[in-house]
Amino acid sequence: MLAALLVMFGSSMVRAQTPGWPADPIKLIVSYPPGSGTDTTARVLAERMSLSLGQQVIVENRPGASGRIGTLSVVRAKPDGYTLLFGTGAELTAAPITVKSLAYDPLKDLQPVMLISKSLGMVVASPKFAPNTLSELVADAKAHPGKLNYGSGGHNSIPHLLGQQFNFAAGIETTHVPYKGGGPMLIDLTSGLLQYAFSSPGASLVYVQTGKLKALAIAAPHRLPALPDVATMDEQGFPGFDNGTWFGLLAPAHTPAAIITRLHVVLQSALAAPEVRKTLKDLYIQPIASTPEEFGRFLHSETDRYRRLAAQLGIKPE
Repeated sequence: MLAALLVMFGSSMVRAQTPGWPADPIKLIVSYPPGSGTDTTARVLAERMSLSLGQQVIVENRPGASGRIGTLSVVRAKPDGYTLLFGTGAELTAAPITVKSLAYDPLKDLQPVMLISKSLGMVVASPKFAPNTLSELVADAKAHPGKLNYGSGGHNSIPHLLGQQFNFAAGIETTHVPYKGGGPMLIDLTSGLLQYAFSSPGASLVYVQTGKLKALAIAAPHRLPALPDVATMDEQGFPGFDNGTWFGLLAPAHTPAAIITRLHVVLQSALAAPEVRKTLKDLYIQPIASTPEEFGRFLHSETDRYRRLAAQLGIKPE
């Protein structure tokens, strides 16, 4: 109760410092297709933000180039608080390491507002793929070098890099197949065109529960309550795979500090709403609600981590 009152008090104070804003609807850019886990989470929060701001927060999907097209549109937008980015690791921390001549610098061209949440990862496989554990997958890959395919929602996406990291750790060679989003990738995985993939429970759990996919491992420090018999990657001899997807809100650089502060307060209120927390819990997404400064430090540390990973795997900018 006290926390809710503090959020309400803080919101009224910040509103007084941002007179006239927002006077128009706000665009929340999602750099992935409709129906993706990123899109679903953004829409849940956009609805609550609209109520708090008194203006509609409209989710606009601009997919392509593993999130870079949508991100660039926000970088080039006016820093007036009317165009925001619902960002993920692919376009913000992996792209600077893996993309040659990247058209933007996430650490300079965007203003962090909040690291909103993190989600778990999973290794899922087609039911037509014989292995049921990581050791069986590795044995199959070594028996058929270069013949197995794994999918991701885009080239140099986080699942793509996790797949490369797994290949390195397991000493296997498999072929990466990129898609324009996780949805199309999961469809091909269920049909057997792909053998396995790194995904998230929010996107793939329902497929596992209905028998359209099977889970080989949980890429997290602990097992998934919904799948208690599926061991973690650590338990199966592959530590260090506990960095799932994360979501954050960012604005164009030079957005007024008062607007950044108000957006932060509004997001805090949205994440505190019981219906939002339930939706995120159902998607196995953990709310974080960082400060802008904490989010900025997180972006720097994640970029450094992927720089080290790229050097280990011999990944060159393309």
